[in-house]
Amino acid sequence: MTTPHFYPVGTPGQPWGDTERAEWRARQVVQRHYADDVVAALNALPDALEIVQYGQLESITDTYPLLLAKTRNWNPALPTALVTGGVHGYETSGVHGALQFLRDHAQDYADRINLIVAPCVCPWGYERIQRWNRDAIDPNRSFRDGGRIVETASLMHWVAARNDDLLVHLDLHETTDSDAHEFDPALASRDGKPWHPETIPDGFYVIGNSENPEPAFQRALIAAVAPITHIAPADAQGNLVGLPLQSPGVVWGESRSIGACAGFTSARFATTTEVYPDSPRTTPAECNAAQVAAVRAGLDFALQAE
Repeated sequence: MTTPHFYPVGTPGQPWGDTERAEWRARQVVQRHYADDVVAALNALPDALEIVQYGQLESITDTYPLLLAKTRNWNPALPTALVTGGVHGYETSGVHGALQFLRDHAQDYADRINLIVAPCVCPWGYERIQRWNRDAIDPNRSFRDGGRIVETASLMHWVAARNDDLLVHLDLHETTDSDAHEFDPALASRDGKPWHPETIPDGFYVIGNSENPEPAFQRALIAAVAPITHIAPADAQGNLVGLPLQSPGVVWGESRSIGACAGFTSARFATTTEVYPDSPRTTPAECNAAQVAAVRAGLDFALQAE
């Protein structure tokens, strides 16, 4: 008797090998273009921001320059903030929220804090609206051991080489309905494990680093976002994504130890934002605005705490 499988790639109970990864990769279709959406937007930014290529992602069919924007007139006497988006390429508001912040608000922080903004860490995933990179590896578990894939290693090495004293790191993410019907089943299939469906939080929340949670910082982000889009309530067990609620919209989880992007620096104030774009109560524009509000609130809080 054949056991029905919950995902179209793989065999129940067996981790994927090269054949399954290639089959999965062949199913991924380009749906938007990094050059049009990200590279062009970066090149249109004002001259106060310098565009830097910190790496290059190559495959048989694609080449992507890995780009960030940084303060051009860098002042070593000022604190430094890092903003990252598109670590999971399918999480759209992380990418466009970072770009919107650069376009509309970066100048507000001139002479107050040095900025480094990498708006789309994983362009292959961005184009295919995919969580993983082309080798079916989760970038947000790869920010450790010097970076386990090109996308993470390139950013980690560039940041480390500068030796900046980072005060803030905001990593912009989304939690989507596709996590439940596509990405979680794919993960279970890839690893040869059973799939246990999870509840998707309905609203915005943040995940503070449990190794250094900074509760007041996390609450400041929630307060800034609440007027823009709704904050996720806890589930019946008092949790969000399986983590105990610490305060409205705030949970703490491991970052550094699991290789999450928000944990790869020593920034005192670090968080992962999570927007819920699939709610009928919000819009794409509001999701982008929520990310911008979170970035601004994080920078403002950290500067006041200095």
